Amino acid sequence: MREGLIPVILGTAVTATGVALRAKDMKKRGMTKRDTSVALGAGLVGLGLAHIILGGIDLFQNDAD
Repeated sequence: MREGLIPVILGTAVTATGVALRAKDMKKRGMTKRDTSVALGAGLVGLGLAHIILGGIDLFQNDAD
């Protein structure tokens, strides 16, 4: 299995979960800063994107070698 593929897949799943949490909350009540699900959704989106970026870097570095 190619190095970096697992973080990309994991990051995609985490990002999708975070986006789903954010979209549900925004449709329901709008964005409020005091709501914990808004913070949780934003954190999951950021964590997922970080995994995707770092896994992508690993994938591209291994292709060059």
